[in-house]
Amino acid sequence: MHSFGYRANALLTFAVTILALMCAIASLSDNLNSPSPSAEIQILNINWFQKQPHGNDEVSLTMNITADLQSLFTWNTKQVFLFVAAEYETSKNALNQVSLWDAIIPAKEYAKFNLHTSNKYRFIDQGHNLRGKEFNLTLHWHVMPKTGKMFANKIVMSGYQLPEEYR
Repeated sequence: MHSFGYRANALLTFAVTILALMCAIASLSDNLNSPSPSAEIQILNINWFQKQPHGNDEVSLTMNITADLQSLFTWNTKQVFLFVAAEYETSKNALNQVSLWDAIIPAKEYAKFNLHTSNKYRFIDQGHNLRGKEFNLTLHWHVMPKTGKMFANKIVMSGYQLPEEYR
């Protein structure tokens, strides 16, 4: 007959193996989700567009952000971090990114929203490159899972342009 220690070891090993298999299947099942988020950002007003005393351009925008990010949430999603960035090119840099607004979405119930807001962070260019500049507004998101790896994606919205003159 087998001793108590041998039987306890066999039972514990079997239980840990089953638990590891269940965790692997649960983690892989999250990969079957193919999210289809949607978003739209409208610039309602350019509150001001000015040159700062030390020569940098600064812009204040009023935006309307409409998004449906509910498809990003699964049983494994803890929260979603999202931010809106203005992206543009200058002669110095191929890509300039300025974060304008951000938020943390803690649950699926809050993932569909329509928000009227001004930029939360200052839109400043190091220099005087923004007059007449075309730029994109990009909604970036990072899905933070309860277990497993974090993933990120974005929606790029183009066709925005700043005025030629300061206001």
